[in-house]
Amino acid sequence: MVVTVIAAWLIGSLRPARRMVGFCCFILSNILWVIWGAHAEAYALIVLQICLCSMNLRGFKKNFQSQ
Repeated sequence: MVVTVIAAWLIGSLRPARRMVGFCCFILSNILWVIWGAHAEAYALIVLQICLCSMNLRGFKKNFQSQ
């Protein structure tokens, strides 16, 4: 959860490099949530995190292109 909060703070930055780090943190948090969801057999959480990860990858790509 801490990684997710840090990612949200970095995404709000005006600096593209910080936003890139924020997207990387979000993707890391998605992976961590999927691992926890698999352990807890929380399959809806896993599906949600896969959807959110795809959105984060899209944001990463758009931010990368704007640099």
